Amino acid sequence: MKKIPDIIVRNPKICGGEPTIRGTRVLAKTILASLASGDRAEGLIRSFPTLTHDDIEAVIAYSASIAMKSLSRPTTKPRRRKAA
Repeated sequence: MKKIPDIIVRNPKICGGEPTIRGTRVLAKTILASLASGDRAEGLIRSFPTLTHDDIEAVIAYSASIAMKSLSRPTTKPRRRKAA
């Protein structure tokens, strides 16, 4: 499989800088939402003939890496303990 940066790109001139599949205007979030709603890779490829299985796998890996970064960050500042 190709590396994620070879497949998913952000260009301010294409789709407002949203992550897309290189050479297309297919948004990564469109692919992810379709998969989350139960669509299969084969159906996505039929709907978007420029997509490949590698593209879909890259979107999943890209989304997982973003989620892992987000989940590893604390959402609030840790409270300082009062001195005894």
